[in-house]
Order: sequence, then structure tokens, then C-alpha cells
Amino acid sequence: MPADPAPAQPRQPISAAPDELLTVVICCSLQPELAERIRAVDPGRIRVVHEPDLLPTGPYAGGYLGSKPRLDAAGLARWRETLARADILFEFDWLEPARLRETAPKARWLQASKSGIGEFVRRTGLDRSGIVLCTAAGIHAVPLAEWVTFGALWLVKQLPRMLDQQRRHHWEQFDAGLVAGRRALVVGLGGVGREIARQLDALGVEVWGVRRSAEGEAVPHVRRLFPFDGFDTALPDVDFLVLACPYNAETHHLLTADRLAAMKPGAGVINVARGAVIDEAALVAALRDRTIAGAVLDVQEQEPTPPDAPIWDAPNVLLSPHRASMVDVENSLLVDLFCENLRRYLDGRPLVNVYDADREY
Repeated sequence: MPADPAPAQPRQPISAAPDELLTVVICCSLQPELAERIRAVDPGRIRVVHEPDLLPTGPYAGGYLGSKPRLDAAGLARWRETLARADILFEFDWLEPARLRETAPKARWLQASKSGIGEFVRRTGLDRSGIVLCTAAGIHAVPLAEWVTFGALWLVKQLPRMLDQQRRHHWEQFDAGLVAGRRALVVGLGGVGREIARQLDALGVEVWGVRRSAEGEAVPHVRRLFPFDGFDTALPDVDFLVLACPYNAETHHLLTADRLAAMKPGAGVINVARGAVIDEAALVAALRDRTIAGAVLDVQEQEPTPPDAPIWDAPNVLLSPHRASMVDVENSLLVDLFCENLRRYLDGRPLVNVYDADREY
């Protein structure tokens, strides 16, 4: 990955006039008390529209564990009329996201419920729509880091073997390894990567990190830094390769067959980035050939993963249905972020987590 170009300042929406009444439309599944928390930010300046019967159902914002509503013609008309009044959106339109510039012509900015929105906004054209987009970066750092910690323990403590013996009612002692004293290479040192480094360091793991440039300030809990275009030299010396980088054209299939071959046979791969950061076919081959010891994957290259996908039956692999970041307090944390940005917007201050279309995150 090349060094960063001189970055442009992220685009910010024009601030609201002090006497302007803004319409905030909630486009996702949300508990009523959380909608009330948004209303309480400034009841005199915002009008919050939350119509649960027009929204996907599910316990998490965005409704990605639930199902889209089946609206009749009147319901669809109500939803489109609601979007047409929106100045600010909490989450993307579930119905026709690619037409958002047309269906929500007044929209100035949108708060997403996910951190990695690059692939989605490129596909829908929303990255060039003129609507300022804010990601949920940082919200999922702790749960994703906990998943990585769990994955490291799963690999080293031989949990698959233990569960197999339990299923077979077979009592046999065996040696497991120590996580402490091992070495992890964390690719991507944003909010998630830094929290992963903190948690692994607390377990006694020596953490190395990969970012665009190895120069610059040190990263807490990271012993060594490597640039994206020079981390191959580290692969033979690490026990865990942890992928926590943004997904874009430069990180597509970042983990190739050659890089898998460069890893030590006892190493494991843990992916909390996006599935296509890994060449999945190459990973399946490496697992079957015992080139690496195992893989813990919160994401897969195709989601939902087809029932006949080879990754299901690869040896020593743990698959999660892209749910490592989903915790019972997720919506509350997302609303905290949205309320902070809403206050900033009303006060004329810069928003946090503004998506940069050039960098794709």
C-alpha cells in the first residue's frame, strides 16, 4: 500500500442556523427509549421522526439481524414522504439506498451504524452523493478486540480438540499452549487495532503493528511498526496474524497464498476486517495443507456464506456470521455517538468519524 497522499480535510456539512428546525429521520430498528434520547438533545431545534412500523425489525440498528417490513402502497408512500423531509438521517435508507440523493433531497449528513461502509457506499454511489457520511468507527473496538482475544485462546488452548473429546465422551489429557509470550502482528491500527493491541498486550502477547507508514509517533502497546508495503518480513516471526484494516481496493486479497506460505506452520489467522481482505480459496488450501494452524473468521468473502462454500469444512477454522461486534449495548453506544455528532452539528463544530471518499474509510 503506498504512502498517504496529502489528505484533504474531510467534508463537513453546513451548520444549521440557530432558529432552524431540523428533521431527523431514524431509518433503523431502535428501542423507543433510545429515540427519546435523540429527541432530548435539543427539542427546540430538532424534530425526530421514528416510525417503527415502517422500519426493519431486529435487535440491532440497521435491522441487519431482522427483516425488512412488507409495506403496502400507503406504507411505502408514508416512508418516502418521511425521507423527503429529512435533513439528517440516522442510518441508510433500507428501501432504496442508491436513490437516497433523490428520495431525501434535503439530507445534509447521515450517521451510519457500521464502521466499514466503504464497499457499500461505493456500490450505491453514496460516496459521491454530496451527503456527508459519518461512520461508527470506535464503537465496536472493544467487542471486536474481545473476539480477537477469544480467537487467540481458541487457537492456542485447542478448544476444537476439547469439544470433540467431549462430544465423544472421551477423557484424554493433552498439552495446550500458552498465549503469553507469543507474538501477534496486527494489520490496521485504527481504533479497533489499537484496542486489540491493548488487550493482547495485557495477556502477555508481544504486539507488532502494520500501518501506512512505520514512521511517526509510537502506538501504545505495539513494540514494532511496519509499513503496509513492508510487513512481509514480519510474517515468519509471528504466531497470530490479526486483520483489522479497512477494506478497499488496496487491501483486497491482502492475505495471499504467498503470504500464507510465509507464515510459520503453527501460526493462526484472525480476521475482524472484511472477508475479501483474505483470498479465501488460498486460506482454505493453507488450512488443508497445514501451512498454518488455524483461522478464526468473523467475516467471510461471501456473506451470507453459501452452504457449499469450502471454508465451512476447512480444518481448524472457527466461523462467525459477522456478529463479533454485535453486543447487547450496541444500539445505546451508537445513539451516544449520534447524539454527540448532533450536538456538534447544532453548535457548528466539526463532526467525528466523517467518511473520506478518497481514502475509502
